[in-house]
Amino acid sequence: MYKLALLAASASALSRPATKLSATATAPAPTWDDHVAIDAPPETLCKGLDGNDSMRRKFEVMLRAAQNKITSAVEELDGEGTFKQDVWERENGGGGISRVMSGGKVFEKAGVSLSVVYGSMPQEALASATERGVDRAAGMKPGERVPFFACGLSSVMHPRNPMAPTMHFNYRYFETDGGVWWFGGGTDITPAYLFEEDMKHFHGTYKEICDKHDPEYYAKFKKWADEYFVIKHRGETRGLGGIFFDDQNNKDPDTHFAFSEECVNAVTEAYLPVVAKRKDSPFTEKEKEWQLMRRGRYVEFNLVYDRGTVFGLKTGGRIESILMSLPETARWE
Repeated sequence: MYKLALLAASASALSRPATKLSATATAPAPTWDDHVAIDAPPETLCKGLDGNDSMRRKFEVMLRAAQNKITSAVEELDGEGTFKQDVWERENGGGGISRVMSGGKVFEKAGVSLSVVYGSMPQEALASATERGVDRAAGMKPGERVPFFACGLSSVMHPRNPMAPTMHFNYRYFETDGGVWWFGGGTDITPAYLFEEDMKHFHGTYKEICDKHDPEYYAKFKKWADEYFVIKHRGETRGLGGIFFDDQNNKDPDTHFAFSEECVNAVTEAYLPVVAKRKDSPFTEKEKEWQLMRRGRYVEFNLVYDRGTVFGLKTGGRIESILMSLPETARWE
């Protein structure tokens, strides 16, 4: 068992034809108060877009099923905590389903948030959404907004016991005007204390999936994770990585979809058995303080470097969903 510093991932891309987006470059900019709470999830958050056979709708359906599966499994493991659900719509297009567990027996905080947003975004938001944001905005006039569609499921889970690691995942599908589309995602783990058998289980689960889909995926996506989750101002990495991929569109859309679907559904298999093994481990006050210090580093990365956080803030995202990843308690010295 060893104390950890921290680890990570990056991105790259291609393009392929897609249905033209209904948003225009002159659509109004999103505001910070255009998220309206509603009582129950609608049949679809892709209102006014394509039919059920479109990739937009297909990806939403898949992520909603994954959200149900993961939150049910987490509640079962926790034994006491339950997820509070908030459903919202975005006046400029789309909406979301946010589920947050706070004050559980096993999990101090766990969130699983689905968002479907579309409309237009500033060019600088595109740069934060993808590593190829600059060339994708080539030819646009200064200040011209970019029509877009984005659907994603994000999660961060912070266990109480410092021997149990924090876990994060995000799986997403993007489109911009001009027939550009891509898939992105990843799952990564951040232990405060290292148990090698736990890391072998976590990484082994995703290596098996990667190898099934493409023998080059695991080495490539693990390297991306190691390079992306870097706290540059600290000279540290965040956690022990996992997989991370972005700008993926060099294969048939259904092929990328199948990989994303298998990865997001493997979260329960890769992560929850590790928490189940460590949730009742004895620990000292000093070990708890170390966990809180690691959480402080986690907060720094998420607020300064995380691509999803930056994208959400630049597109007028729902603040509660953007900051869902932050732990309830952290420490700095």
